[in-house]
Amino acid sequence: MPIVETLRSELTTAMKAGDARRRDMMRLLLAALGNARIEAQHDLSDDEAIRVLQREAKQRRESIEAYRDGGRDDLVHAEQRELELIDSFLPAPLSEQEASEMVRSVIAEVGAGGPGDVGKVMGPLMKRIDGRFDGRRANELVRELLASD
Repeated sequence: MPIVETLRSELTTAMKAGDARRRDMMRLLLAALGNARIEAQHDLSDDEAIRVLQREAKQRRESIEAYRDGGRDDLVHAEQRELELIDSFLPAPLSEQEASEMVRSVIAEVGAGGPGDVGKVMGPLMKRIDGRFDGRRANELVRELLASD
């Protein structure tokens, strides 16, 4: 089932259950997807919808950090609940080991041989990890593996 349809179904379920928090969050996510659809001028593919949800999750992470720095634990908890809900609709993140194996695979495919080939590896790698692993950490893994070769 497409992500947008899944979210609509979840909205209906939350409304029937009287779960106002979940209902409001589903509406917010559907609005973000609707805005992205209008901006793209076509119905969103699942990949595009995932990118929108990843952007929403990133905003929650940044808010959590800012609220934590400001000592607003009440808002931290609210944002964490929203982040958990968004994460439930995203593909499972890659573990450090899975990412490392993927980096090794891409290095072998592109024939990278040293630290100067980081750019050669990062393009294909980022297409494969597509938001399921932190880009900065992926870059560090590439650099570590290329330096050890």
